[in-house]
Amino acid sequence: MNKEKIIARIPRSATQELVVRTGEYWNIEIVDMRWYNNGSVSRKGLRVNMEEAKTLVKALEKIVGKYGSESEETEREV
Repeated sequence: MNKEKIIARIPRSATQELVVRTGEYWNIEIVDMRWYNNGSVSRKGLRVNMEEAKTLVKALEKIVGKYGSESEETEREV
């Protein structure tokens, strides 16, 4: 992956974390999310292009909206 930039590290426990990063893969801008165990990458993860990422964000907002404050944005169909 080229032009890699770590956006977030989300700890789950003392030994596990989710790393969210952006970069290029075969000249396509992507978002990559991978689980790490004891600092080593696991096989679990997700890679999506930016168009797919937009749809994913809408879906996550819809899910998370059920647990937070309701808004028009989270009520829209994905």
